[in-house]
Amino acid sequence: MVDSSARPSNFVRNIIDEDLASGKHTTVQTRFPPEPNGYLHIGHAKSICLNFGLAQDYKGQCNLRFDDTNPEKENIDFVKSIQEDVKWLGFEWAGEARYSSNYFDQLYQYAVELIEAGKAYVCFLNAEQTREYRGTLKEPGKNSPYRDTTPEENLALFDKMKSGEFKEGECALRAKIDMASPFMCMRDPIIYRVKFAHHHQTGDKWCIYPMYDFTHCISDAIENITHSLCTLEFQDNRRLYDWVLDNISIEARPHQYEFSRLNLEYTVMSKRKLSALVTEGHVQGWDDPRMPTIAGLRRRGYTAASIREFCTRIGVTKMDNMVEMAMLEACIRDDLNENAPRAMAVLEPIKLVIENYPEGQVEELQVANHPQNESFGTRTVTFSKELYIEREDFRESANKKYKRLVLDKEVRLRGAYVVKALRAEKDKEGNITTVYCQYDPQTLGKNPEDGRSVKGVIHWVDASNAKPAEVRLYDRLFTVPNPAAEDDYTQVLNPESLVVKQGCFVEASLAALEVEKAVQFERTGYFVKDGKDSTDQQLVFNRTVTLRDSWAKTNQ
Repeated sequence: MVDSSARPSNFVRNIIDEDLASGKHTTVQTRFPPEPNGYLHIGHAKSICLNFGLAQDYKGQCNLRFDDTNPEKENIDFVKSIQEDVKWLGFEWAGEARYSSNYFDQLYQYAVELIEAGKAYVCFLNAEQTREYRGTLKEPGKNSPYRDTTPEENLALFDKMKSGEFKEGECALRAKIDMASPFMCMRDPIIYRVKFAHHHQTGDKWCIYPMYDFTHCISDAIENITHSLCTLEFQDNRRLYDWVLDNISIEARPHQYEFSRLNLEYTVMSKRKLSALVTEGHVQGWDDPRMPTIAGLRRRGYTAASIREFCTRIGVTKMDNMVEMAMLEACIRDDLNENAPRAMAVLEPIKLVIENYPEGQVEELQVANHPQNESFGTRTVTFSKELYIEREDFRESANKKYKRLVLDKEVRLRGAYVVKALRAEKDKEGNITTVYCQYDPQTLGKNPEDGRSVKGVIHWVDASNAKPAEVRLYDRLFTVPNPAAEDDYTQVLNPESLVVKQGCFVEASLAALEVEKAVQFERTGYFVKDGKDSTDQQLVFNRTVTLRDSWAKTNQ
């Protein structure tokens, strides 16, 4: 049994502890069963961490099984992206990746068993008629006129379905359960339908495909899954899950347990809506850093550790709730504050010319890579007569609260000297382009010798070797916490979710920064080099998160 003190407990762990203690199970076998019809998102990460985490903690196994019963919407690219995401999050599945399609022959035979037992029939009601016969939440359904067809006739009809003798939508195989059931999923649900579609695993072998509810429970049983975990919307479907297994000749009896799905503020979790964001061009692909997909979060600079920590913090319950985006951002800030080295970058540059600095001189300064952790070591930055500083770090005049560079006032350049602003040069529009200053050569790494106090510190880069860069400032994709509740969620897209800064400059060392290796741009935020668009000729950096939660202030 796992050491329960190592992790927060939850109702699933309590169930597993009881099952192992009673001898109901001697090992834990879980599975993660995504449908390969899109990229995984942060909600799937919760399920991944739960299923794989339980298997790890209880020294069991977790299967990766693709629910590939709808070939029209699935493709091999999604299969590959899902495998990559699971591995990137830090998990390994047991054996080879599995597919529901591996079991299509067995599933077909189990459908035949149900027909032979008089518990399934081929129905020729069209989609509209099927809905009409199904009834409503308040009224029971009506039996299909094809419900009492003999098993022999149904076997022949099902064989014709398999042979491609019926058109799509012309008929379907339905389980014969109870059209008066208070649970809609038990009103003779469809378990097989005709679909002439090429399958990424089975090719053109099949023109009938099983439905998820029929496939899932049997796949669990075939794989000897002990604890089948799914989200709360499948709670009623557990009745169908159990009914199928109770009515076919399969020995294993897995049990389904439901937990609350992840609802995260300022985003949508519906694959249909995420797909629409991509296809309608609201974002630039499934891995757009504004998307809640694992690929998007990864490209934005979120670490696997921060996502795992987030999943730990939100816990596992049976209560649906909306998780604050600030909680996810806090996890990445905590991670990167501790683990990201520091560097300097100027996003809106103006030139700083040090008039009394020796012409042509270039100094090499050693700057700490992390203010609290000496093990990060130091890096070399160059310092010369001309530097770049942030436009917002200079004012011609300011009150005492402004601790940056002001005319006739002093400020310290990070890791370098104290400078005093003398005058400013402007363009035709009145924008400041250059600040002229002088430096105190006795202040490298120490306070002025005469005891004068210099409180402000600003960052800078050396104009002689700074690297030009494009910086992408990513923010929340929507302007409201629950966009899914809007009549048209595309009307609340945040127009400021991506602000692209051209003409930025970063210190020379950042040209060699690895993709996905986080760095803190001092006083600005956490960033990563973009893995898709950044090149040696054109550096591109993505903002992962700001240093502080700016939304908390603006939305109070």
